[in-house]
Amino acid sequence: MALTIVNALPRKQYGETSFGERLQNLRKARGMTQVQLAEAAETTQRAVSYYETEAGFPPAPAVITLAKALRITTDELLGVTAPKVESGKPSPGNEDSDSRRQWKRFQLISTLPERDQKAVVRLINSLVAAVPANRNTTGERNAR
Repeated sequence: MALTIVNALPRKQYGETSFGERLQNLRKARGMTQVQLAEAAETTQRAVSYYETEAGFPPAPAVITLAKALRITTDELLGVTAPKVESGKPSPGNEDSDSRRQWKRFQLISTLPERDQKAVVRLINSLVAAVPANRNTTGERNAR
């Protein structure tokens, strides 16, 4: 009688996507790098990579901090419920490379001193106010 030893059991998949895929997709949809998510969740980039590559699942407290950092519920992160789409906000992960690059640059504003952040916001508000309401973002007139 011959015995066969299996090196590893296959990972159990929950729902349509695995936890690691879901975490990676949500992180990218928020325009975050692994390092940025790790900082926001008060963990390490290595831990985020570990969870995304499905080498292991995070402990319950880590699931909570990851969900908070991604601005979603733990149910959404765990795949119990579908993630809610944020209306009115761009989804940098789904746009072209120029938009993603601009979004990443815009996120750097948070690293500036508060006085400079306010100056940038005032500049943006003045530029947006100067654009005629009947023009779209490409500068073409809307058809009426």
